[in-house]
Amino acid sequence: MRPEHFERLFAEHAEPLLGYLTYRTGNRALAEDLLADTFERVLRARRPFDPRKASEKTWLYTIALNCLTDHVRRQAAESRALARVGQPDHVEPDRADSFHDREDLLAALMTLSEEEREAVALRYGGDLPVKEVARITGTNRTTAEARIYRGLKRLRAWLEPEGA
Repeated sequence: MRPEHFERLFAEHAEPLLGYLTYRTGNRALAEDLLADTFERVLRARRPFDPRKASEKTWLYTIALNCLTDHVRRQAAESRALARVGQPDHVEPDRADSFHDREDLLAALMTLSEEEREAVALRYGGDLPVKEVARITGTNRTTAEARIYRGLKRLRAWLEPEGA
């Protein structure tokens, strides 16, 4: 990949991609690490971007989703290993990066199915149109819209006080 192409790709997509990853992980520092991993994979890609298969944005978000999946798997393996040796696997997150409703939002997000959580994160965290959400998740537009709708409905029910 030519440096000028990589720089343009980064300039156009890094900020919204960081938003998606932050929304998805709830941890800005981790999201920044995953963003760096994503663009490292872009640079090392054996198969470069193919405009006949998808848009650049879909390609990048798919790579980011794979980085996130790899991180979750690694974290689960580390937790299992620590549990076997009797070490605690939970470290208190850095509170300097949080806002007062973060815990409520994260609790609400955990009530969603994995598919709903992913669709909502791509749509609102990544600021992607539904068409792109459908491509990245490998579903049709109607399914993506339904997941987003159901996810938002559950989030509202969880976060809004009764009678509001």
